[in-house]
Amino acid sequence: MSDSLGVLDRYLTVWIGLAMVLGVGVGRFAPGVVDVLNAVTWHGTSLPIALGLFVMIFPIMAEIDYGRVPKVTRTARKEIGLTLAFNWLIAPFVMYGLATFFLGGHPEFVTGLILVGIAPCIAMVLVWNELAAGNQELCAVCVGVNSLLQIALFVPYAFLFLTVMRGTAVDVSMSLIAQMVGVFLGLPLLLGYLTQKAAFRTIGREAYYDRLIPRISPFGLLGLLFTVVVMFALKGDYIVANPGEIVLIAIPLLVFFTGLWAMAYGASALLGFSYTESVSVAFTASSNNFELAIAVAVAVFGVGSNVALATVVGPLIEVPVMLALVRVALATKDRLFPESVGVSSPITGD
Repeated sequence: MSDSLGVLDRYLTVWIGLAMVLGVGVGRFAPGVVDVLNAVTWHGTSLPIALGLFVMIFPIMAEIDYGRVPKVTRTARKEIGLTLAFNWLIAPFVMYGLATFFLGGHPEFVTGLILVGIAPCIAMVLVWNELAAGNQELCAVCVGVNSLLQIALFVPYAFLFLTVMRGTAVDVSMSLIAQMVGVFLGLPLLLGYLTQKAAFRTIGREAYYDRLIPRISPFGLLGLLFTVVVMFALKGDYIVANPGEIVLIAIPLLVFFTGLWAMAYGASALLGFSYTESVSVAFTASSNNFELAIAVAVAVFGVGSNVALATVVGPLIEVPVMLALVRVALATKDRLFPESVGVSSPITGD
């Protein structure tokens, strides 16, 4: 890895901070740029964000050892089961409780956070898992299962939490959910898989991982930085003008992300999982599919609604929190998982 790429990895926390500041500045002082970013959307998602997410996820998909996935599926049933339990039996109810407790006087904000809580992550979790040196094959399996379950369960969960428990009528198309999964997971997965198979046949497996992957990998972090800039730019003006509401929404989100991550990480350690498995479970259990939540909020309640605003605040909080939790994982791995000595991460190289 070149020195410049080493600097990108080593100081990623700094770059994320600068990207957030740059995004807010663009949103506040360059409305023309924001208009361009919003000029083309797909189901309420800015096309530049979709592009950034694709660039971010593709290198990870290209790096996964797909030959190991069947073995991981057979041998990691407890890890997969724990992840799904957190995603579908714990996280939605925790988010519902936190949202109603902290935002009881703001029903639209509650609705937005519920949409976030019932949509487990299918994309960005792969970034956090890679930075924390987690088991990418296990993470890929959990992401794949979550993708299928979202298609089947998102609508019933929305009906349960919003119509039955909140009295809010919500009509969500299952085809919309399937499209979101396909675009933000299926396409980069397919391209990554085909790239890997073609490279194996032409330059060989060893050359692929030694020469090609180091050249592709930095684009994942660059895609992340670009996505952060765009996300914060699109809401930069509102963030500056309404800091109180942003903080109000951020509080339950902060508790949710850190609390779920800590519970899943601790439970995995107590169950005797390895570090790489435990950190994969923790990030998959605590991350959310903000693309789907935003798309549903915009489609059902409108782009200018407070419901949509609450879903947009989700990734603004999740990105820096998850990056901080990567640091926590790497700082605790040797103490909680003695066998992890020697495990390195792209973010630190340690």
